[in-house]
Amino acid sequence: QVQVVESGGGLVQAGGSLRLSCVASGRIRNINEMGWYRQTPGKQRELVATITIDGRTNYADSLKGRFTITGDSPKNTVYLQMNNLEPEDIGVYYCNVNALSTTGWTNTWGRGTQVTVSS
Repeated sequence: QVQVVESGGGLVQAGGSLRLSCVASGRIRNINEMGWYRQTPGKQRELVATITIDGRTNYADSLKGRFTITGDSPKNTVYLQMNNLEPEDIGVYYCNVNALSTTGWTNTWGRGTQVTVSS
């Protein structure tokens, strides 16, 4: 009922920047929250940042100051601006959407986008 597609990943040198995008589509009545999570090598999936429909944000403490999440509600889109990237940021970045669809509340994951940082 809800589809989530991420884009914007790629290869960047250490110290560089990337901007990820996530678009939610389908039979959406209302989006409560969208967020970014990542899975780095050898670790479990972890929170990066989330943003609610009214603009409240939440960040992983270790990423505050380098990563910024913003949203475009009319477009059901969320962005993640990542600055001063480090090799430790390498991983797959996933978007999660908590939304009310025509069949009820859903929690949907995208397939992820790969971020690679060269040292």
